[in-house]
Amino acid sequence: MDIRVRFAPSPTGSLHIGGARTALFNWLFARQNQGRLILRLEDTDAGRSTEDSARGIIEGLKWLGLDWDEGPEVGGGYGPYWQSQRLTTYNIYLKNLLESGQAYYCFCSADDLLKEKEEAQRQKITYKYSGRCRSLSPGAVEARLAAGEKPVIRISGPSDGITAVEDLIRGRVEFANSLFDDFIIAKSDGWPTYNFAVVVDDYTMKISHVIRAEEHLSNTPKQMFIYQALGWQAPSFAHVSMILSPDRSKLSKRHGATSVQEFRDQGYLPETLTNYLALLGWSTGQDRDFWDLSDMINEFSLKDISRSPAVYDVEKLTWMNGHYIAECPTQRLCDILFREAEAKGWPVGNNPEYFYKVIELVKTRAKTTLEILSLIEYFYEEPINYDEKGLNKYFLKDNAPSLLQTAEELVNELNIFSAQALEDALRAKASLMGIKAGVLIHPIRLAVSGRTNTPGLFEIMAILGREVCLRRIRSALAFLKRHKS
Repeated sequence: MDIRVRFAPSPTGSLHIGGARTALFNWLFARQNQGRLILRLEDTDAGRSTEDSARGIIEGLKWLGLDWDEGPEVGGGYGPYWQSQRLTTYNIYLKNLLESGQAYYCFCSADDLLKEKEEAQRQKITYKYSGRCRSLSPGAVEARLAAGEKPVIRISGPSDGITAVEDLIRGRVEFANSLFDDFIIAKSDGWPTYNFAVVVDDYTMKISHVIRAEEHLSNTPKQMFIYQALGWQAPSFAHVSMILSPDRSKLSKRHGATSVQEFRDQGYLPETLTNYLALLGWSTGQDRDFWDLSDMINEFSLKDISRSPAVYDVEKLTWMNGHYIAECPTQRLCDILFREAEAKGWPVGNNPEYFYKVIELVKTRAKTTLEILSLIEYFYEEPINYDEKGLNKYFLKDNAPSLLQTAEELVNELNIFSAQALEDALRAKASLMGIKAGVLIHPIRLAVSGRTNTPGLFEIMAILGREVCLRRIRSALAFLKRHKS
């Protein structure tokens, strides 16, 4: 069997992490089985679908590293890949169902349906459409159409028995046919409903496996009715469980970022997000957190996807991101952060080697790329304030001025201004003074960075350079003088 799967988002909003995970699982299944992934945009909801959303979905998938074999920007032999461009195809199969008697025109007005619902409420029974238009004669139908009435089209569904879905994740799921009425497959404006369009698209695009979110499981029996009415073989189905918030409620914006674009803008790397999303519901049983896409392809199986909901944990995601940032090539981080750094007024373009050095120094301390910017701020901006804890601990002491004066003399006189030379000189000076090296190091760190928590002082000073270090030590001495007076 040729493996053909699809990711079919509706471009009515951002690429949510639930949708991104569905896309990832489809991509992994296709790649592992030498199959093809089709991207199809289900944009028939003209009132909500937007070009911006479609663009965002495409950009989000690209950012995650998930390519597709057929679809927008790629083409293929089964297009168009936008539902709004497929009306001619839908009409062919709507006509087939009408002519075979498997579907019929329904002219019931909103008032007609409201009366039926009210009667069902009065009888305290679950409302289902009565099917009254199913018995209209061909002549009556033609007359009403000729009069300009705009009917919907309903399918003639089974009223008894069961419809079973052999789900590759959830096992056999049965639905009583009595739960369903003759549901609408085309609206009065001529556009197909979701359930009809998706069946026609999946069949005509030769989709072999439909891997999608659990919320679509309830749609599956209706889609099976349509497959049966058209005499088509349905694809295999696999429904992936929901992603829940830490309190096991439905994931929403109140729990933080929920879209791929938001995570990107908050400083997460794409490999972090794909790795983390894969772990939300998929497990090989190995005690392993970090997976690259190639390893996932080798190990991925629908059998290893849990039926239970996955719980989103932003703390683990952020921890994982710190790992990936530490492992990330420094030049790539420079490229990611270049625009944001320039927007701050930092002249990173004038000295890219300097930018590289400072990011290389701090990247193992950051959990997001945006955090890197805060960690390197003092490399581009003079400290105007000093860390309050450090101020009390290292500056507001009687010996602070003499310690900084010693540092000034040492920095000024040092022949070779390197991290190793600085360390050797400072430690030798502390030993000569009969004090621990930290007594000298801590106030210097505060003077040159304004902070108490930084990477190694000697590496910082070597990158800043002699003149900057001298200027900042002298500024700290002036601050202490003002504070004392």
